[in-house]
Amino acid sequence: MHPTRSSTAPIDTLINTVDNALRTLFAAPHASAACATLPEAPTQLAEAERQQAAGLMRVNHVGEICAQALYTAQALATRNPCLRAQYEAACAEEVDHLAWTAQRLDELGARPSLLNPLWYAGAFGLGLLAGRLGDAISLGFVVETERQVGAHLESHLGSGADALPAGDHASRAIVAQMHSDELAHARAAEVAGAAQLPPAVQELMRGAAKVMTTVARRI
Repeated sequence: MHPTRSSTAPIDTLINTVDNALRTLFAAPHASAACATLPEAPTQLAEAERQQAAGLMRVNHVGEICAQALYTAQALATRNPCLRAQYEAACAEEVDHLAWTAQRLDELGARPSLLNPLWYAGAFGLGLLAGRLGDAISLGFVVETERQVGAHLESHLGSGADALPAGDHASRAIVAQMHSDELAHARAAEVAGAAQLPPAVQELMRGAAKVMTTVARRI
């Protein structure tokens, strides 16, 4: 979600919600700051490495599309103005991630997922549902989501099948910064009073994330 002022007026919140959805899906995102860990030297990749990096960064870009939807929906659902401001601030910080991943896709000569509107709509619905279940559950949803995202990003920094090419320093730098920021959002939600989600819900979230990452990597 792009930076907005927090408001207790429902019509203002609704307008901001629609505006943020349109901007996320159809406008070029602009980061408020450059990624602090980006290397100065350009990355040189073989074609197979480029395709591997492009698929993984497409997934990460989808994750940021979903983050915009989740935080926007949760800000809309809560009646707590302080919590709404927290969601809006976190969402604004995620715009940097959206911009960095979009730029990296462009550098890799790759397109975003063709299903971005579908991903946004699904994530928005989940965020709205979590918000309607109460602030503690909504914050718990943030904690679990950000932890799972953190684990996913960490896998990109390793050496397994889901890792970015070792020589793709640019993508790895972006993912490293995102990893740090996502875990900070999880800690902030814990401090704000997050409830722990039942294990069955956590597993369901992991399953849904697996479907999304598998499909988005290719489409």
